[in-house]
Amino acid sequence: MAKNQPAPLPIPPGGAAEPAGKLKIIILIVVALLLAVGLSIAGTWFVLNKGAAGDAKPAEAAADGAPQKQPALYEVLAPAFVVNFNQGGRQRYLQVSVALMARDEAQLKALKVHMPVLRNDLVMLFSGQDFDSLTTPVGKEMLRQQATAKVQELAQKETGHTVVEQVLFTNLVLQ
Repeated sequence: MAKNQPAPLPIPPGGAAEPAGKLKIIILIVVALLLAVGLSIAGTWFVLNKGAAGDAKPAEAAADGAPQKQPALYEVLAPAFVVNFNQGGRQRYLQVSVALMARDEAQLKALKVHMPVLRNDLVMLFSGQDFDSLTTPVGKEMLRQQATAKVQELAQKETGHTVVEQVLFTNLVLQ
């Protein structure tokens, strides 16, 4: 049986070092990847901690008596406004869902007392619009700004404060 087996091949002088060379390359690649991941984590940690340290300064400024901005409060005016207007002999409709954004809850509650007047003023504003101008984004933004000004004017007159920071259209349908 020993005669049928081929003779073992002689090992060349540099042959034994070749697998070790590949192993070294693999180890170097793994170390480089671990180093890159470690640097990435360290950089992220540094940036996040630097941001946290930067946040401490505004907190100190607020403690010194500077007013701090309160979170936004939203009051949805339900039901949605539906107005009609005549455009070129054709009857047109506008449906707008409106939300008021304010920062002070007490002032917002004081404004809620005047909600019928506020809704009336907005209906009059919406019904006086031109259909063609409302079909453009600029026209819709202009209407939103006019509504904001109208609500702030009413709030200033009735409560003594502007109360509402923005009027937001959560839905606007033209037909």
